[in-house]
Parts: sequence; structure tokens; C-alpha cells
Amino acid sequence: MTPESPTRTGTPSARPRRGTPPAPRLGWKPQGGPAGHVDGGWWPRSRDLAAELPGLAAVLTARMGYLTRVAYTVSEWDGAPRRMEIGGHVVRLDGLLDRDGHVLSITGSEPDQLTLLVVPPEAADPAGHRALTTASRRGNTDRPADILAASGALVAPAAPRLHPDTSEDGWETEGGQVS
Repeated sequence: MTPESPTRTGTPSARPRRGTPPAPRLGWKPQGGPAGHVDGGWWPRSRDLAAELPGLAAVLTARMGYLTRVAYTVSEWDGAPRRMEIGGHVVRLDGLLDRDGHVLSITGSEPDQLTLLVVPPEAADPAGHRALTTASRRGNTDRPADILAASGALVAPAAPRLHPDTSEDGWETEGGQVS
């Protein structure tokens, strides 16, 4: 082999190796223009934040340096640790109770912060792709729930079912429930 000959060691493969996770489904708005409610969208494959976050972080580091903090809505994810080591850096995970469940706020080592729409993992392919495209479109100022509803990615929860004895037919006009 001559010194100019390429070697196979250290050359990245164009296809992911067996056992490597697939690239995250992610899109973000071009920088500049009105920010709106979200800076882009992410469509995780599961509700396991600890498993999904390393792949997302690997892509986001090119834009914002290593991640320092991720704020998420507790009700939308399986349990997650308070801290994770990702790429040699500790990332603080803040589970919040009182925020829009369809967003993830990410702070990087640079003074940047991204707010990503989170497409539910169980969304059908066409709906998930529409939501990602809309969330990452320049000038989009739609609210996260509106993006998901318009794309068909957000399935409305079923109306609460009333107990048969609590319907209006089971009540007197002025005194409460008929026994």
C-alpha cells in the first residue's frame, strides 16, 4: 500500500452500523425571521427521554454546542433521571408539571436556547411529517397544539364518560340527583 492510499480504519460508513440508533427525526427553522412559539420540531420514536435524548443531542451539538439543560413536561414522558451524561457533559433534565406538553426546551453551551415541538411518537407517518414540516417552516408562528392538531398528529383525548347516574336525566330540576 502506498502512503497516498486510503485505509478503511477511521473512514465513516455512509450507512449506519448494525445496532446504531437511527438518526433523529428533526427539523428546525432557518435562523432569522419571526421566531414564533417553536424553533422547529422533533419526532422521537418512544416516550423514553433518557433513550431518545443522546441521538437528539448528537445532532444539536453542531448548532448549539453541547447541551446543558433540557426542560420537558413530566406527563408526556416516561420517568427520566435528573441528570445524564451525554457526549462527556452533564445535562440537567428538568421535569415540569405546568407547561405545554408538546415542547422541549433545550439550552446549549452557547447562549442559545431552542424550543422544539415534540410530535407524539405514536403519530402516523404522514401526520408526523406534516407536523415537522410545519414546525420548521420559516415564519411559522402557530402554537404547538395547533400544529399537531392541523397535521393530524395530535389525537384528541376521548370525552370523559359520565356515570349513568350523573346524566342530566338522572337529576331533578332543583334538588340534586334522583335516587
